[in-house]
Amino acid sequence: MNQRRLFCAVMGLVLACCLSAVAQEKGAWRAASKTAQSITGDVALSDEKLAINFSTFVIAQIRHLEPAELGAAFDADASAGGSGNLYRLNIPGDKKFLHKNTLCGSEDTQWMATYVLGKTLEIAFFSGPKMPVFTMDAMENSTDLCGKFSYAR
Repeated sequence: MNQRRLFCAVMGLVLACCLSAVAQEKGAWRAASKTAQSITGDVALSDEKLAINFSTFVIAQIRHLEPAELGAAFDADASAGGSGNLYRLNIPGDKKFLHKNTLCGSEDTQWMATYVLGKTLEIAFFSGPKMPVFTMDAMENSTDLCGKFSYAR
């Protein structure tokens, strides 16, 4: 009987950890990098929206990113852990943020990749209708990568 309780307790903890890992990118984030401080300011993510400097945009989660993809997109150690997702969104190219900056020049921002590790969030924005490819070669030669931004809690 004690083994069964122990098993249930362990499984409950595992489930709780998994659920918190999925939701960790949600919420308010403070701009940490100079790029984020000068263009987006603070951001907030929910299941269906991204808020940048008091403007909200509808987002749709497309898929989870694999550790190797996170490593390629964010120069991260693939064995460090963390999680990330690819989202579809539409931020018009003429939308101005802090200091009259845009995310992708005059092009519409159509993709967003996230990477969360601990209390840090990195976001990469992409233009273009094609889904970004997250390999080292593709990222190095990407003309659709608009910028990478770092945030903290």
